[in-house]
Amino acid sequence: MTSILLFLLGLTLLFVLLIGLGIFWAIKNGQFEDMEGPAQRILMDDDDPLLPGRRAADALKDER
Repeated sequence: MTSILLFLLGLTLLFVLLIGLGIFWAIKNGQFEDMEGPAQRILMDDDDPLLPGRRAADALKDER
């Protein structure tokens, strides 16, 4: 019974270590830099000519 508990304790420590490494990797690589951008971008209408980077002529061309 003790060997099973030691095995499970070691397995738990391994998983905690892997999760911790994954979190630190994500923070280091900038995964949490812009938390609001994707949520706002999905609500934007791509057909809106007033969006930055779109000109009214491009919007009219897309409608045809």
